[in-house]
Amino acid sequence: MRIMVIGGGGREHALVKALKKNPTVEKIYCLPGNGGIAMDAECVAIGAKDIPAQVEFAKANAIDYAVVAPDDPLAMGAVDALTQAGIPCFGPDKAAAIIESSKAFAKNLMKKYNIPTAAYEIFTDAESAKEYLKTSPIPVVIKADGLALGKGVIIAETREEAMEAVSSMMQDKIFGESGSRVVIEEFLTGPEVSVLSFTDGETVVPMVSSMDHKRAGEGDTGLNTGGMGTIAPNPFYTHEVAARCMDEIFLPTIRAMKAEGRTFKGCLYFGLMITKDGPKVIEYNCRFGDPETQVVLPLLKSDLLTVMQAVTNGTLKDTVVEFSDECACCVVMASGGYPGKYPTGFAIRMDDEARAHTYVAGAKVTEDGLVTGGGRVLGVTATAPTLDRAVAEAYRMVGNISFEGAYFRRDIGHRALAELEK
Repeated sequence: MRIMVIGGGGREHALVKALKKNPTVEKIYCLPGNGGIAMDAECVAIGAKDIPAQVEFAKANAIDYAVVAPDDPLAMGAVDALTQAGIPCFGPDKAAAIIESSKAFAKNLMKKYNIPTAAYEIFTDAESAKEYLKTSPIPVVIKADGLALGKGVIIAETREEAMEAVSSMMQDKIFGESGSRVVIEEFLTGPEVSVLSFTDGETVVPMVSSMDHKRAGEGDTGLNTGGMGTIAPNPFYTHEVAARCMDEIFLPTIRAMKAEGRTFKGCLYFGLMITKDGPKVIEYNCRFGDPETQVVLPLLKSDLLTVMQAVTNGTLKDTVVEFSDECACCVVMASGGYPGKYPTGFAIRMDDEARAHTYVAGAKVTEDGLVTGGGRVLGVTATAPTLDRAVAEAYRMVGNISFEGAYFRRDIGHRALAELEK
């Protein structure tokens, strides 16, 4: 089979490595890919949002199956265009991808179908939003309605910060048109859990739970990022919580989307918070999370391509999806200065062992070899029978990797380990 993967980050590298395991796969193209992915697939200089060029490439290169990984092309209708051209795809169509591309849609869906989530209000003009904030409880969460590379959420600790967040999103347009409409939510407390799930629109199969570490600084301080590391499974996601999530969130969401004429087929990501009142949805993503994918897929025992094709064909209920009972830890190595301004172009040095366990997110190949080319550069992942060993192994391999200005958090997995010790 000839496979095409759309995207060019660490998540896509994880997908490519997993897809390569299927013996029927003879060729994988990644559009556009990156310098690290080039070690495992043929990278093609076609952007993730250049849907017409993707369709032409797929037809010209006899692609048998396509995986659309990032949010932007999904929201723009890449799956629709490829499917129309006769290319079977993994990922939701444009109508279903709205569950991520519009937070207002997602919140209204949950309200309509009684899916537990934070209380909220939606605003389309800054003055009304600010008037509401004068008397709203603090802390408060302000979200840009549209896609913002995972950074369109501000937790305001003071009323002044909340006002500034509205101004920056709605008036200064720091997220472009994505901030033209904002969702203001109550601030929930409790441990966060990420659950990726395979679904064909009828059946939903949750993957191993994980815990992302969004803040740039240790101790969950500093600015929000795309994710500084992950562990799996998440110890806060107990069997009891999992059962409640299936009954109260997962199945109701799939059924709600179908009832709305937006049947979701692909990977639906549930961002959850375990509150004192039970699990609630913080956000939906219409695709594999990054860097959650980098700890979940190494624990998948079943063949990824087979599962993906079952999702596309609507036969997921007849497909065995098995995960290892081991644990995984991914430590993200970033460019110094991320998520603010940062320099790039520094040589990356790593030994063979580290290379085998690293997913490349932001790097390119030059005459001097692999060099940094983004904010998040590498995701170093280890698996082991226990979480403490997986964490230790991941950091051991990080110690064998270097590039100028490399930054990484040294406390990935610490909160989970503390919970396990209780």
